[in-house]
Amino acid sequence: MRLPETIGFDDLKAIAVARLLLDNFPHVKSYWIMITPRLAQVGLSFGADDIDGTVTEEKIAHDAGAETPQLMSVYELVRLVREAGRRPVERDTVFNVVKEW
Repeated sequence: MRLPETIGFDDLKAIAVARLLLDNFPHVKSYWIMITPRLAQVGLSFGADDIDGTVTEEKIAHDAGAETPQLMSVYELVRLVREAGRRPVERDTVFNVVKEW
């Protein structure tokens, strides 16, 4: 059985509810590979504080049918974050600051 795809509003609502209910989670991600880069950008205003990082070739979501880009450069990510009115920060896997843009 295949579930229906979500619409952008549902994705943004899930991010907002996650931020409210998961107050013991320090970070909520707006994963651009799953919901598109632009919607992930909007997700930063709905409670997400991370849109994920650079990916050289994402396969899992795309093998499942994702139609988003398979990769995004650092400069594209920095632009998306800045356009959302946020400060881009590169972090390692445990969220230590590596570089501030």
